[in-house]
Amino acid sequence: MKIKRRRILAELRWRLEESRWMFARLFGQAGKKKPHPAELRWQMNELRWRIIRTGRARRAVPIPLSESVAELPWRLFGDKRRLIATGIAGFSALGVAAATAVVEPSVPVGAQPVLERLIVTPEAIPAEETPYIYEGHVSAGDTMQSLFERLSISDAQSLAFLQKNPDAVRAIQQLRSGHSFTATVDTSGRLLSMRLPITAGGDSFEISRKAAHQAFTVLSAPIALENGTEMRSGVIQNSIFAATESAGIPDSITRQLTDLFGSEIDFHVDLRQGDTFAVIYKTAYDRGSPAQVGQVVAAEFVNQGVRYAVFLHTSSNGQSEYYKSTGQSLRTAFLRSPLEFSRVTSTFGGRVHPVLGGWRNHTGVDFGAPTGTPVRATADGVITYIGRYGGYGKYITLKHRDNVTTSYAHLNAYAPGLSLGETIRQGEIIGEVGATGRVTAAHLHYEFRVNGVAQDPMTTVLPNPEPLKGKELARFRENTRIQLARLGLLNHRIASNKNEGETGKASRRL
Repeated sequence: MKIKRRRILAELRWRLEESRWMFARLFGQAGKKKPHPAELRWQMNELRWRIIRTGRARRAVPIPLSESVAELPWRLFGDKRRLIATGIAGFSALGVAAATAVVEPSVPVGAQPVLERLIVTPEAIPAEETPYIYEGHVSAGDTMQSLFERLSISDAQSLAFLQKNPDAVRAIQQLRSGHSFTATVDTSGRLLSMRLPITAGGDSFEISRKAAHQAFTVLSAPIALENGTEMRSGVIQNSIFAATESAGIPDSITRQLTDLFGSEIDFHVDLRQGDTFAVIYKTAYDRGSPAQVGQVVAAEFVNQGVRYAVFLHTSSNGQSEYYKSTGQSLRTAFLRSPLEFSRVTSTFGGRVHPVLGGWRNHTGVDFGAPTGTPVRATADGVITYIGRYGGYGKYITLKHRDNVTTSYAHLNAYAPGLSLGETIRQGEIIGEVGATGRVTAAHLHYEFRVNGVAQDPMTTVLPNPEPLKGKELARFRENTRIQLARLGLLNHRIASNKNEGETGKASRRL
């Protein structure tokens, strides 16, 4: 019996040692995935239960002991799952115990960075093969010498050539603010090529040479312009001119804006800080740069919380005119002021005459402005008087529809080619501010009469033409739908800027 017991005990120890050896072997071959702790605990309990069962079965049936113990490795490790740590602890009535076995991998398995050094050989580029190409725009007051200084061109030979060549002189004389130009300069500051637009002929003037100190080749070719549309917006801070300049709007567009809204807004006294404007206008591009500015397509002005909008519309008969959003035409509306920028020096009504003295009735409004300031016709009309007229000095009278006449006095000179009976369009220059007649300083005296009775041109209700109706009104609304969407985008940008604190919130009189 003792011999049989020793044999069974020896067989149990051998089976346990075999299980530990298989565990260590499988652990080294397994993957990186760790078993779940619950699964590990289940397999440990299974091992303990089998050891206990083996001890109990030994008393009744000694033979199945070896069979039960031999089954343990395949029950525990048959799935070949990786275990981080496990222990085999057994106990039985025989007093047999198995020590805990822990196996760790000797070499960690994981990704390792591989660094490979690349050999880069720099390639030297000769300086003469890398000229500097500059594309810019002409600023107000620019000359060829100022352009050279801005581009750091040190080339007296090129400057002298441009100042003497007849074609170059012609191109330089027609340079205007906003026109684009292109210049190529080498690293030593020598001019290699320059391209300038020629406004009158629609051509471009270009000079080029292959290397410094060589002779220039002069080229003149038509400019292939591409038509496009510009969208701009801004906020009034000081004046309409300063606001449009800050928004990058050309002066010609600013003048169009003052003309279009001149019948509703007096830009001398009505502007407030925080007023907003948005404008869409046509532009012709020369190789991606603005070259020519065209007409305003649509514009909006918010003055003291009141919104004004105008749209360019071509009617079915082919005539293009500006209309309000309601379909009311602006073409024959009267401008509030015959001057673009000025100040009122004497209002309508009774006053003490500055020259004759005494209380006299002033039948017009005086606008103070420097001598030579252009004077515009406030509406379409026909010249009914042109010449000197007593104390009014050089004088012009225009007759308009609905028995309305306007008069312009103290002119320094008339516009060239004007004559009695000639038809004048609204906004057309008819003369310039002067000091002729009985005056103390240069100014324009402007009168507005209805049926021969003088009225205050700054407060009277100005007549308007018949608005669009029927099919033409429907056509107008259809054609301006896209412009309304564009103005909406510009208004959204203005609102976003205000929310970010980029513009003032206060409203004040300018």
